[in-house]
Amino acid sequence: MLAACGLLGRSAIAEGQEAKRTARIGWLGIRNDSGVAFPSTPLEGLRAGLRARGWIEGENLVIEQRSGNFANAHELAVQLLQSKVSLIVVEGGMIFRVLGVSEATPLLFHVNGDPVEARLVASYARPGGNLTGMTSLAETLSAKRIELLREALPHMKRVAAIANQGHPGWPVEQKATQAAAKQLGLELAWLPVFSASDVAPALEAVARSGSEGVVAVPDNLIFSQAATFADFASKRGVPAISGFGAFTEAGNLMSYGPVLRDIYVKLATYADKLLRGAKATDLPVENPDRFELVVNIRVAKSLKLRVPPTLLVRADRLIE
Repeated sequence: MLAACGLLGRSAIAEGQEAKRTARIGWLGIRNDSGVAFPSTPLEGLRAGLRARGWIEGENLVIEQRSGNFANAHELAVQLLQSKVSLIVVEGGMIFRVLGVSEATPLLFHVNGDPVEARLVASYARPGGNLTGMTSLAETLSAKRIELLREALPHMKRVAAIANQGHPGWPVEQKATQAAAKQLGLELAWLPVFSASDVAPALEAVARSGSEGVVAVPDNLIFSQAATFADFASKRGVPAISGFGAFTEAGNLMSYGPVLRDIYVKLATYADKLLRGAKATDLPVENPDRFELVVNIRVAKSLKLRVPPTLLVRADRLIE
């Protein structure tokens, strides 16, 4: 009886210690070339997802945060590892700059490209190694964006697509965009870029091509230049569509794609499982399950565009 009581006592102590355990995770976020942080939506989503699973900052969770650019991403990841985090959530394309920083600590990612083609993971179902996460790459999204742009610009005959060809998965997006343009009877100019400094010249090529609209194939490089696309549209009257709501919020006409916050809420479920003992290799790479169409009415008015009512009623958000 006394032995049983002793076992129960030790069990209660162990449970109490587990309840008081503080988890430490790392956040590696993006700042653009001017040092301005990207929207806080991803980190807010991660925090919300963790709270929903019982991980509360200041109680049983510490989030070590670092933000930088591709040049210092590896150094920042090393700092996070030195702070003894159990895992690191890496924002966007920063993941490509921290490969090999650790073979043990799990790295959670969200990329717009193909993680298998990029050799981040061995397969979607069995990632292998210490990386897993989510991808927004989908042929249907690429085709849908050009269809929506045509719906907003019914008289459009020529369209340009600007894509970062350093971004894994761009061949899939190019093929889908070309097929959609052909089906709609549009002449397509595919304009590759490789750095932020290439975007302005690419937009000048858009103007020379006579294109009436732009598909900005989404990735971190393109997203960082959202204001450049918006400025071009206001000066040249050539609007753009891309993949995340923040692109529209930056002064562009439209976006269609996953809800960014939801992606990081989902990554919190991965973090929760890892903190409770799961292995990254057992957590399959997934696609988002919720998408939104965002239309900037203010931009449409400034460009003297009459967005069809049929498009407006389908919009999940209108910016006025």
